[in-house]
Amino acid sequence: MAKRILAVGGGELKNRETLPIDEYIVSEAKKAAGERRACGLFIPTASHDCMPYYNTFHKVYTGIYGLKTDVALTVNREWDLEKMRGKFEKADFLYIGGGNTVFMLEHWKKSGLLSLIEEAYERGVLVAGLSAGAICWFDEMYSDSVIEGEYAMYRGLGWLKGTACPHYNERAAEFDAIVLKEGLRAWGLENGAAVEFVDGEPQTSVSGGGKVWLLDGTDGQRLFKTQF
Repeated sequence: MAKRILAVGGGELKNRETLPIDEYIVSEAKKAAGERRACGLFIPTASHDCMPYYNTFHKVYTGIYGLKTDVALTVNREWDLEKMRGKFEKADFLYIGGGNTVFMLEHWKKSGLLSLIEEAYERGVLVAGLSAGAICWFDEMYSDSVIEGEYAMYRGLGWLKGTACPHYNERAAEFDAIVLKEGLRAWGLENGAAVEFVDGEPQTSVSGGGKVWLLDGTDGQRLFKTQF
């Protein structure tokens, strides 16, 4: 099965800012489900398992689109690995929410949740993620997870090549400067924009009003920007 990641740059679910992207996720989930009612599994680790965040996800994906939803709660609580695996096996897509990216990755690795996510990814389940859930898959990610408001580069999982910046429309100037200085190839993901990777390669972009940018600073003298 093809391995798929949909990286969403940002946008507020509660304000319905990503609906065109949500519609794309729903359509892909229904294809995967066939005759079954499609199901999405929400993973709110980056927000420390914020339940209002899950409630918003449920209101969108069940209230608007009629899908089933479930949630993977693992922060500061006991949970059963096999019961959690059952949730993953029923999911037609995973949705990783935004928040503290560094905390999320550390918790996934320590708790064992990462292995369940990777198993789903390997068997072809669509893995969608917004902000923290978008950039964590790359070699490097631009985040303010350690000190809020102070952005820096951190190591990601390395499932996707390159560097990624969410909310790029808000951070373009400083991120562009880093890309050029460090000679990077990078993705700038605006709010309301997403790019899908299939087997590690970019395939298509989906817009809810934002844009996806491919940045090339390897020249060392000039930054090349291409809308993907």
